[in-house]
Amino acid sequence: MADEKIAEKQRLQENRDRTKYWTRWGPYVSERQWGTVREDYSKDGSAWEYFDYSQSSSRTYRWGEDGIAGISDNHQRLCFSLAFWNEKDDTLKERMFGLGSNQGNHGEDVKEYYFYLDNTPTHAYMKYLYKYPQAAFPYQQLISVNENRGYEDPEYELLDTGVFDDDRYFDIFIEYVKADAEDLLVKVTAHNRGDEEQPLHILPTLWFRNTWSWQEDAPKPTLKTAKATDDYSVVEASHDELGDFWLYCEGAPQRLFTENETNKKLLFDTDNSSPYVKDGINDYVVKGDKDTVNPDETGTKFSAQYQLSIPPGESRSVMLRLCPKVDLAEPFGEEAIALFPKRKQEADAFYQSFAPEAMTEDERRVQRQAFAGMLWGKQFYYYVVRDWLKGDPAQSQPPKERKSVRNADWTHLFNDDIISMPDKWEYPWYASWDWAFHLVPLAVIDPDFAKLQLSRMTREWYMHPNGQIPAYEWNFNDVTPPVQAWGAWQIYQIEKKYWGREDKDFLERIFQKLLLNFTWWVNRKDAEGKNVFQGGFLGMDNIGVFDRSSDVPTDGLLEQADGTAWMAMYFWG
Repeated sequence: MADEKIAEKQRLQENRDRTKYWTRWGPYVSERQWGTVREDYSKDGSAWEYFDYSQSSSRTYRWGEDGIAGISDNHQRLCFSLAFWNEKDDTLKERMFGLGSNQGNHGEDVKEYYFYLDNTPTHAYMKYLYKYPQAAFPYQQLISVNENRGYEDPEYELLDTGVFDDDRYFDIFIEYVKADAEDLLVKVTAHNRGDEEQPLHILPTLWFRNTWSWQEDAPKPTLKTAKATDDYSVVEASHDELGDFWLYCEGAPQRLFTENETNKKLLFDTDNSSPYVKDGINDYVVKGDKDTVNPDETGTKFSAQYQLSIPPGESRSVMLRLCPKVDLAEPFGEEAIALFPKRKQEADAFYQSFAPEAMTEDERRVQRQAFAGMLWGKQFYYYVVRDWLKGDPAQSQPPKERKSVRNADWTHLFNDDIISMPDKWEYPWYASWDWAFHLVPLAVIDPDFAKLQLSRMTREWYMHPNGQIPAYEWNFNDVTPPVQAWGAWQIYQIEKKYWGREDKDFLERIFQKLLLNFTWWVNRKDAEGKNVFQGGFLGMDNIGVFDRSSDVPTDGLLEQADGTAWMAMYFWG
């Protein structure tokens, strides 16, 4: 490995040697879990309508979590993210808003402004920016205007609504640093860019992904107040698999506890098992309902409520710390504060080592933020098709019709991993060809992650027994460009160039698996044996005269030049 003195490379080596698990915690929380296939238990596969944004604050997710600038452990048992309130909105800002596929005039579309500013492969330093309007967020305006626009009209964006006029918004920067592999410090800094003093509630939120409502007698984790002083509060998180963690909250914020469980009374007009449900903190803060948080200060979802008033042109900050250490003497002392510039300098040194000398400073910044975007794009992805199809023992059975809608042929698929996503809002699910493309640039800064990811999609809990690689959750049976062999060769070459390692074992392992996939192509997608191939989304995008994943109107075959070209490259690779 080049230059062992670079701290981030040393951490990657420790991660590789399994002496420290630096990547156990990272930015693995999606920006949207609602509207996904995994949460869809409808009879007709209408995922966007079955679980829409309006339900997301009150309804518990089955297969994942979402939040703003969120982090979690690698199996998303314990999650942390930020929520905000400007005293104008009728709900807390807990996750990113956007239009469903049938709401936008150009399809699904996120209607927020947020930026991935920095990140490193071990996530020892991460920085994120969210722009929050000081006026009421125009949810309904964005929906109604876009619904009334045609395909040839431009999209109606958040900026068009006027809520950012005269710079009346907050720039909220969220920074994470790791003191150790599982010791994370968080600093949230809110800048008032407007010309008047404005209120802002910052609600750092810690919660457990709900794993107990689906099976009978499943163990339930707990959050509870462990300590409270004038300088800081401590919340204890206890989980039977993850162990115990403690969240230290600077100062004396109000401590709000509820349960990460569905508000059945609100959504379905049936009784709740507890008065404390997923939207309890929202109702306490926004509606002033004092009975919706647990006075005993225990639950499975917790927020620390910081109520600030920020003068124009000024900023205010709060700090938190999540770690497996109880009774830290000075959780926010000088040593902790000094970690933020230290980890930033280490990130500078790491990225400098990959930037050619001829690059300008602007080019270096573009390269670094591009890498940051890819690293923030990691997401915990959980989908067990067999369980999803049959439903859960502790819940009502889903309609039988859904078994014929999608993915019934993929009952072997068991995904429970951190995966590089195309986008954690519009595409919070992997697409196998995009996935392979991502891993090529990621191999420059973290070849071990790239190799593991590419190998994973060929493993028996991903790849179909017939050799097909799953396409994407909307239809695993779809056919996508076979770029995995090309990706493997590129990753091998990049690791050799930048890290001085030649991992021929990786090439051999993935070659054996890709032989199965190549055979599937030859046997299944060359119907007339002419080495001219058919398939689905085989171009660089999925737009064409015909739906290439369905039968063509003439009842013939749609022979695809691009599919044949991909196969030629597959053979050559």
